[in-house]
Amino acid sequence: MDKPEYSVVIPVYNSEMTIEKVVTEIDVVFGKLGFSYEIILVDDGSKDLVWERIQSLKKQFKPVLTAVRLNRNYGQHNATFCGLTFARGKWIITMDDDLQHPPEEIAKLIDRQQETEAEMVYGVFREKKHSSFRRLGSKVFRHSAGRYFGRPSEGSSFRLISKSLNDQLIQHNLNFMFIDELLYWYTEEPALAEVEHHSRQHAKSGYSRRKLFKLMAGLIINYTNVPLKLMVYGGLFASMVTFVVAVYYIILKIFFNVPMGYTSIIVGIMFSTSIILFSLGIIGEYLSRIYLAQNKKPPYTIRKIL
Repeated sequence: MDKPEYSVVIPVYNSEMTIEKVVTEIDVVFGKLGFSYEIILVDDGSKDLVWERIQSLKKQFKPVLTAVRLNRNYGQHNATFCGLTFARGKWIITMDDDLQHPPEEIAKLIDRQQETEAEMVYGVFREKKHSSFRRLGSKVFRHSAGRYFGRPSEGSSFRLISKSLNDQLIQHNLNFMFIDELLYWYTEEPALAEVEHHSRQHAKSGYSRRKLFKLMAGLIINYTNVPLKLMVYGGLFASMVTFVVAVYYIILKIFFNVPMGYTSIIVGIMFSTSIILFSLGIIGEYLSRIYLAQNKKPPYTIRKIL
């Protein structure tokens, strides 16, 4: 079979109510555009009947549809990474499974790429239809990305990348995957296309507060040296504070003949111990990540391929 011009990769999680419409609308879009395409669905350990829906879609769209079922839930980025390894197109598009990324907006990504000849195009939203908590979290996350990760703060999971960029991306085999950060290792100037963002029609977001916090923590630990810098500057600050406190008590002892007592000793020990324990915790987290890497724990395992 000839390689398609476009591959559409979709991580799927508990979307039995929307996945059929997503695939059908993608088929309509590419029929109008006149480009050859393929769709890659990766079931990320869903708990509903979405795999049964995917099996039905496979029968209907057999020539263009590849379905992958993972053994358990590995997270959106890991599932997307899995789909990228199956992509054969000259260009790869990633999008969500809940219709918040309208399939008809794919044309805008393609037009923007052809206009700019960029290797990567991000779909940026005029207005996000998330909850207030999600919007606040996204805002903080984008600000952190620009400040600490040294890259632009715009971006989304609705993106188009070249085959050459994808080939570089899939060489990575990290247990914790964050697609955007990996992409920015290879390109710093993505094009942006303004697209629509729709409200979620069914079910709830797969990102709970706990998962969002875990994602942010994993990103900081795996892709930055911020915690190590925090240890350095935190240790320096603690040393300065401890020095000032020590000088203060020495002056009291020399000029005012004040008994030192146990209070100052206990305060000093507790303060320095807390800094040491905090620093050891950060080191321990890095060691655990190194342990996972050394044991080559895979980012995902596949249960079935259709």
